[in-house]
Amino acid sequence: MLALLMRLAGIAGFAVMAAFIKLASDSGIHLAELIFWRQFTSLPILLVWAMLAGGLGTLKTQRPGAHAMRAGYGIVGMILNFGGVILLPLAEATTFGFTGPLFATILSVVILRETVGVWRWSAVLAGFAGVVIIAQPGGGNIPLFGAGVALGGAFMIALISIQIRDLSRTDRPTTIVFWFSMATVLLTLPIMPFVHEPLSSHQWLLLLGIGLAGTWGQVLITMALRFGEVSSVIVMDYSSLIWATLLGWLIFSTLPTTATWFGAPLVIAAGIIITWRERVLRKQRFAAQVQAAGT
Repeated sequence: MLALLMRLAGIAGFAVMAAFIKLASDSGIHLAELIFWRQFTSLPILLVWAMLAGGLGTLKTQRPGAHAMRAGYGIVGMILNFGGVILLPLAEATTFGFTGPLFATILSVVILRETVGVWRWSAVLAGFAGVVIIAQPGGGNIPLFGAGVALGGAFMIALISIQIRDLSRTDRPTTIVFWFSMATVLLTLPIMPFVHEPLSSHQWLLLLGIGLAGTWGQVLITMALRFGEVSSVIVMDYSSLIWATLLGWLIFSTLPTTATWFGAPLVIAAGIIITWRERVLRKQRFAAQVQAAGT
């Protein structure tokens, strides 16, 4: 229950961050500056967290190359995910983000050479059918460029999840997040003189809100994995559609389109089926290992 509540609160943090990103972009702040301040704000929080968790030595890594690759993919992912939030209504941008498990299933076959059965392939097809319903290519109210950017962001999240799975074998979650934030700050810093303009106090508050809400979400989601299995807590991620719909209505006076109400359940159901099936298969593999060890 603690893990579920942490995951739920973390997802709420990301939903608030998305609303702040949209408000900040509407106020005229450049995308590169949004990314810079989002990551810069995280660094002191992560440093304090590391010191409380055992000292700054916990941030050391023996795999700088793997972290550099994760940072490169992560920056592309941030550009696409922030862009999706900026270009689309919050509910639609959130729903397209739910396609991450669909892309992860495809990538597990292509990169990890895993065997995927009929359950998960059926879920992938159903999920992308939901995407088509929402986007309505050629005749919908959703801009196709924005939909493509959001789907690209979901694909990058799936790709990054495979990298993080590999990095987690040797490095702590705090270490992974810290070096990603540090790399992002260093790479976007040279761009700042070209995009930064004097900001109002309102805009500074929005940037602070992006950093605090994003770090809050990241920390709570990471902590949730200490108290519960991924397959158990990840279902809370779909609560972000509730937050996105509520914030979109309260702040931007927008509600999901009729097509979204029909397509979103397909995308969500596909993600839940994939998660459920992976949990079943993991239990079967564990039972087989126990049986083999007993014999």
